[in-house]
Amino acid sequence: MDPHSALIGLEKPSPDINRLMDHLMDRKKLSVPPLVEFLVDNSIIKQFTGEVLGRKWVDPGSDHDSQGVYLDNVIAFWRELGYDYIRLELALPFPGKSDAAQNTAGKDTGMRSWVDEKNGAITSWHDFEEYPFPDISQFDFFPFEYLNAHIPEGMGLIFSHGGGIFERTSWIFSMEQLCYCLVDTPDLVRAVADRVGALQNKFYQHILDFEHVAAVFPGDDMGFKTSTLISPGDLRRYFLPWHKRNAALAHQKGIPYFLHSCGNVMKIMEDLIEDIKIDGKHSFEDGIIPVQQFQEQFNGRIAVLGGMDMHFLSTASPDEVGKRTRALIETCGGRERYAVGSGNSIADYVPLENYLAMVREVNQFRFNEREL
Repeated sequence: MDPHSALIGLEKPSPDINRLMDHLMDRKKLSVPPLVEFLVDNSIIKQFTGEVLGRKWVDPGSDHDSQGVYLDNVIAFWRELGYDYIRLELALPFPGKSDAAQNTAGKDTGMRSWVDEKNGAITSWHDFEEYPFPDISQFDFFPFEYLNAHIPEGMGLIFSHGGGIFERTSWIFSMEQLCYCLVDTPDLVRAVADRVGALQNKFYQHILDFEHVAAVFPGDDMGFKTSTLISPGDLRRYFLPWHKRNAALAHQKGIPYFLHSCGNVMKIMEDLIEDIKIDGKHSFEDGIIPVQQFQEQFNGRIAVLGGMDMHFLSTASPDEVGKRTRALIETCGGRERYAVGSGNSIADYVPLENYLAMVREVNQFRFNEREL
């Protein structure tokens, strides 16, 4: 497949963040569902901007000059593919323990790291007192500032803190130690969750002040294949109240609060919708609940974002991905508040041609609509 064909109908991109938000917030339904994506791996952005757009890639360093060049490529990526927004998340530094190995996925030949699930940085009150919680006054918000100052006409910004309250807390404890502490030292769990939650809340207070922020879209993975990672009661007790506060912050400014959460979180969906008042849900896996089935159950109550199963997106042919995309447009797209995208993210192991096949199909529908 010619990568340039992904841009069909988008020789002159016409982003419209207001149109996107009106559709997702049930103010005006689009006849063709828009594109949405939670995260795109840098290796995919690099490949697309180099091979398709012919742009020079610069890895972002600690200096603002290299960050600016990198962010220009990020802007070009989201704009040229037909998105109505630019997506960025950054995270406060919460040190934890991790393991690493050679990356065997995609074209990235570096190392891949993952959280140590057995040994945590905090397992006692002594560890809590010694833990170097970040100082938000020392955080460099330059990337957010740069995007806000250089956003193309018609586009919006979708920002978030990288890693939600539950994720960060479980990474600090490790999953195993968190489970022990929930029984043995629940006050310690509350102390860590509240410290993490308060810092993230301050983070959101800061980024919500940017003029062009159109939505907040955090990720907080709270489930696995058959249930939530810890009991729904403990999620309600320690973690969901912070989502409620962050959602309230966004809503006070008239900004939607979308949530990415992997795994089976059906036992807390009513909490997410009725109590926290999320405006949209992202992350779907066919082995848990296909996006079509989820949408049937919650149609109209919240926006349904993405849903192209990751295994399928990564292993099918581009033609098969195109057919699945058409099916999503015709089924989910026929209902309210739906946007097409992956079930999780465009990871480095997703073939670029498959990702572009999905994007191209949506763009072709849009192009045909404009031609009528």
